[in-house]
Amino acid sequence: MSVWLMLGVFLLIANLPWVGNRVFFVFPMQSKPIWVRLVELVVYYLLSLLISMMFETRFSGDVYPQNWEFFVTTLSFFIVLAVPGVVYRYQWLPMQKKFK
Repeated sequence: MSVWLMLGVFLLIANLPWVGNRVFFVFPMQSKPIWVRLVELVVYYLLSLLISMMFETRFSGDVYPQNWEFFVTTLSFFIVLAVPGVVYRYQWLPMQKKFK
């Protein structure tokens, strides 16, 4: 159950940069450029790593050391989790504006 909860939280976190025009939901911007969204995505990825380390410490008592392959794989997975937000921002919203 905890693995599914963690994946759900990561799905939510991965889509946060694409939801609004505020940087980290604090600093408002007129139009947030793509590079700001990508920086947010990397920061949220690091946040998800911290959350997963907390889960691992809580359930096993120790954090298993990882090599670079693990981080490349999890970053790729995190980017795949962000696809619904990208589709919403760059395909759904322009289509809605076009037909209104």
